[in-house]
Formats: sequence, structure tokens, C-alpha cells
Amino acid sequence: MYDLVVVGAGPYGLSIASHAAAAGIGVRVLGRPMASWRDHMPEGMFLKSEPWSSNLSDPSGEHTLAAYCASRGLRAEHGTPLPIGVFTEYGLWFGRSAVPSVEEETVVSVRPRTEGFLVETEGGETILTRTVALAVGVMPFVHRPEPLRALPRELVTHSSHHRDLSRFRGLDVTVIGAGQAALETAALLAECGAHPRVVARAGSVAWNTPPQPLERSALRSLIDPHCGLGTGWPSWVWSETPWVVRRLPGALRTRIADRALGPAGAWWLRDRVESRIPVLLGQRLRAAVPAGGGVRLSLETAEGAATTLETDHVVAATGFVPDVGRLGLLDPYVRNRLRLAGTGRAPEVDGRFESSVPGLFFAGLLTAPSFGPSMRFVYGAGFTAERLVRGVRRRLGGRRGAPVPGSRRSAGSRATVTLG
Repeated sequence: MYDLVVVGAGPYGLSIASHAAAAGIGVRVLGRPMASWRDHMPEGMFLKSEPWSSNLSDPSGEHTLAAYCASRGLRAEHGTPLPIGVFTEYGLWFGRSAVPSVEEETVVSVRPRTEGFLVETEGGETILTRTVALAVGVMPFVHRPEPLRALPRELVTHSSHHRDLSRFRGLDVTVIGAGQAALETAALLAECGAHPRVVARAGSVAWNTPPQPLERSALRSLIDPHCGLGTGWPSWVWSETPWVVRRLPGALRTRIADRALGPAGAWWLRDRVESRIPVLLGQRLRAAVPAGGGVRLSLETAEGAATTLETDHVVAATGFVPDVGRLGLLDPYVRNRLRLAGTGRAPEVDGRFESSVPGLFFAGLLTAPSFGPSMRFVYGAGFTAERLVRGVRRRLGGRRGAPVPGSRRSAGSRATVTLG
């Protein structure tokens, strides 16, 4: 029996595995490394966060994005957008360097047992483990507005469904949303020869301002502090003190997770959108039906003015909504036992990311209603990994196994496999 199985090999899963191995926990990591970044983001995108706030987490702190870039002669500088491809390669390097091993296996089932859980893979392997950490990323929680849900994928897709946007060259494409995903997708569509427009409920497009220099006067730093999610005191609280958010009432935590750090475009994207791409603001999507090989959209303003437009394809850049009910791999008995956070559909977790089902831990987007909006970003991986592994150790108590001679180890860690 293993001590811990980590399901998912994105920034959170890899960080958890690195901390677990260093703590002497017998861990297996199952999933496609950096899958969301490799498979679900169009080529040409850039990292919105600053390089120094985009590190995966290992206990030694050696495997940073800056270290990876420096070793390859690349720039990872404050105020300079970094290509998504570089960040993806960094994550893969982290997986090879700071994690004992990652098995590219798809988990199809997590079921409870008298002591622990039975994890089953698509390949038919069954794994007994005392604890499980679900770090499944965002893809199970893709959100499409209700009017679009009945339309086939030939007509409507989510922004995360595209690695290559060149298929839309010459087509009229309507992008729904007003955040970074919507605006950058529209820009990339235009740059590959499509004819995009953006439709948004918001009355205006919010743009982030260029980042302040890291070196500033003490007064300026006090008024507008830097933090992992930008600048300013609200962002500082969300990013630097998730444990404070955890102590707030559940309904308030849900509101913070939903509304804090609302949709906005990166400062470096603005010139690629404004005066180049039509943006229809203050428009609510009321209906969508197939029409003439494309889609007819019915829109309405807050005042009730109706508009109809026809488009070849709709891209819903409408984000992700955490909902434990959409975790098909989790046994229904377990899902039904989970206590939910606040007023939403995410599991409530304690201060060490353990759910109300003993031994079952969650990480990433599903924990945003417990710990706040930093869990929606890579920056939250460090806080999560350190705390979650402490929770696993507490749950295991004295039951951890001894290292197996000849087992693979990462530098500075003690990878173990529990015999059982």
C-alpha cells in the first residue's frame, strides 16, 4: 500500500509530489505532465503573471522558473511577458528534476476502502493507497453559458479546446467573455487570419496597468505593495495570506473566490485588441441556434434592446466553475459524503487541504472557495504543497514505510515506496 497517490501532474500536482518525496512519503504521481498548458492553450499565448510569481514549488526552492531560464539563456524578467511554451517546458523540467517520477496514466476511479482508497487507471492497474491528493486542474470544470450548451462542438467550443487556431482562418468567430482568455484568443484569431469579435456582458473592458518596478521607495511599496497576484493591498491579502481567507464565513469565501480579481486583460495585450477587434459591450447572451452552417446569437442589453448576429463559430472564453459533482473519477459514495464550501459546489477543506472524507485531499481550483483566489493561479502551488503534505503526514501518523533500496530519488529528496 502506498502512502499517497497524487492525481494530476500540473503545477499543483508536481509541487505536492516534490514536497511529499522530500518528506519521506511513499508517493506515486499519475497524470500527463503540464497537460492543460501543453494541450489546451493556443500557440502564441503569453504568461500573464510575472515570472517571479510563477514558480512551481520544491522544498529546496532551487527549481525556479528563473533558474530554468538562466540555464538555457532565456529571459525571465519582471515586466517582460514570457511565452506559455517556455513556462510549459519549465514545468516539464521541474517534473524531471524535482519529482521522483511521473507516470503518464489517466485515473478513471477513486474508491474508498476500509483503510484508504483504491485508485484505478485507464490501463487497468489498481493501486491501494492510504491517502489521495486530487490536483486535477481546471479542465473538468469548463464552463459554457447555458444557451451554448446544446450546440455541437463544430459550432461552439471553449477557449481551452484549442491548441491551434489556424483552422479559423477566413472565418467569422465570436468570442464570448471579457477576461484575458477572451481578449488574447481574439487577438490570436485576428493574427492568424480570422475575423473575430468579442461579446461581453461587462460595460467596459478592464485592462491591467504595467507592473510597478520591483525597486521602489518604501512609501510607494507601502501604499501599493507587490505580491504574487499583482499589486495593491487586496491582491496582497488574497495571495500572501490564504489562511486568513480560510477563517472567513463560508458564504463570504465563496463571494471572494467568485468576484475577486475579476476579468481583465494584460497591459501588453491592449494594443493588439483596441481599434483592431470589434468589442460589443453590455450584451447578454439570450439564445443561440444553428443557422446557415453557423450560429445565430440573440443578444440583449440591460435596457432590453435586442440584437441578432450570425457567426461561423463561437468560442466561449467563460472560464471554469469548481464543481465536485463533475469529478466523474470520484466514487459517488465519496462525492455525496463531501461537505461543501460556502454556497458553491466545491469541497470544504481544512487548513491542510483535507476534505471531510478522511485521507482525501484537494488542490487547485477546487480549493478557491476555501482559501481564496490565489488557488486559481500557479502562485498558490507553494502554499498548497507545503500545507497539504503536512496534512498527509498527520493523517499517516507512524504508518509510513521505509525507503526501498534503489528507488529513484530527486536531488535532495528521499523518495520512498511503501511496501504493503
